[in-house]
Amino acid sequence: MPDSSAPAVRPADPRFSSGPTKKRPGWSLDALSGALLGRSHRSKPGKAKLKEAIDRTRALLGVPADFRIAIVPASDTGAVEMAMWSMLGARGVDLFAWESFGEEWITDAVDQLKLEDARVHTGRPYGTLADLTQARRDADVVFTQNGTTSGVRVPGFDWIAADREGITLNDATSAVFAQPIDWTKCDVVTFSWQKVLGGEGGHGMLILSPRAVARLESFTPNRPLPKIFRMTKKGKLDAELFEGATINTPSLLATEDYLDALRWGERIGGLAALHARADANAGVIADWVTRTAWVDFLAADPAVRSNTSVCLKVTDPRVTGLAPEAQGDFAKRLAALLEGEGVALDAASYRSAPPGLRLWCGATVERDDVEALMPWLDWAFERCLTAL
Repeated sequence: MPDSSAPAVRPADPRFSSGPTKKRPGWSLDALSGALLGRSHRSKPGKAKLKEAIDRTRALLGVPADFRIAIVPASDTGAVEMAMWSMLGARGVDLFAWESFGEEWITDAVDQLKLEDARVHTGRPYGTLADLTQARRDADVVFTQNGTTSGVRVPGFDWIAADREGITLNDATSAVFAQPIDWTKCDVVTFSWQKVLGGEGGHGMLILSPRAVARLESFTPNRPLPKIFRMTKKGKLDAELFEGATINTPSLLATEDYLDALRWGERIGGLAALHARADANAGVIADWVTRTAWVDFLAADPAVRSNTSVCLKVTDPRVTGLAPEAQGDFAKRLAALLEGEGVALDAASYRSAPPGLRLWCGATVERDDVEALMPWLDWAFERCLTAL
C-alpha cells in the first residue's frame, strides 16, 4: 500500500547526479538532429562544428581573446593531466586539494612526475579548505576550484598573486558555468562537457593564457609525452589544436549535444543566468538545512560551500552515535530509499567521501525539483531511523 506519510509532490525530474549531470530543461533527442554522423571530424563541416564549440565556449564564459581553447581527449582528467605533464617541472609547485580529484593531481605530481619542490596542502577533514595563503609567488599552483566530492569551493581568487612568476592550473570542471572565474589569475583552466551544462562524457576543454603558452614554448620536460599530451610542434604551440583540429577522433554526436547546451545557456540569459540558477538551487537546500535538525553541510564555512555539488552529512546523535560502518550503512539506505521512490537518483556521497548525500544543483536542474525533494529527504530520514 502507498505510504500515506509520504510527500504528495515529487520532483518532475529526479536526476541529481553529480556527473554526468542532468540535461538542460526541455532536452530531447531532437536536439541532436544536426549532428554530423558518419562524417570525418577533419572534413570542413566537421572542423566547423568543433570550431563553433570553441567559439561559443569563449563567448559564453567571457574567455579573453588572447587565451587559447582546445577540445582534448579523456574528459577533464585528460585536460588536467595534459597540462601537468607538459608544463610542470620548470619551477616549484604548490598543490592544493580538499577532495578526491585534487588528491589525484597530487599523486600525479609527487608519485608519477616526481617533481622536485612539490609542496602539498590538503584540507582535512573533508569539508575543509586547504590553507591557500601557502601559495608561493614564485611557484606554479595546481588547485580544484570546486571540490565535486566534498562540496568545497575556493571563495575567490585574491590568494593568487597578480605578479606571480609561476603559472596556475585550475581544475574547474564542476565550477565552470556556475561560479565566477578570474581569468587574470588562471593560466590553465580545464573542464568537461558532462558537468554544469549536462553534456556527454569523454571530452575535455583546455583553456590556456598567454603565460601558459609561453611555458609550453620555453620548457621541454625531461619525460616522454604520449601523443595525446603533445601541444607543441618544433617548439611552438600547435595552433591547429586550438582551432578545432583535435588530437584524436572526437564524437560529433557529443559535440552537437554540447553545442545545444551552449545555445541554451545563451538563450536563457548567458553566464549570469546560469550562475543565478545554480545559486537559487543551492539556496533552496541552504534554507532547508537551516530549519532541519538532523542534517548539515559537509562544508561548515558558508563562504566555501559549493553551489553545484552540495554535500550533506547526517548530524542526528542517533546516527552519529553509531559505529562508523553503521553510519555508512545508514547513509546508503537513505540514498537507496530515495532512489527506490524515484525522487532522487545517484544522491549518495562519493565513495571516498564521508557518508551522506550529494545533490547536484547546477544550472540544468530546476529549482522546483529541488524544492519538491526537500520533504522527501525528511521522509526518508524518518523511515531509515525506524529501521535502526
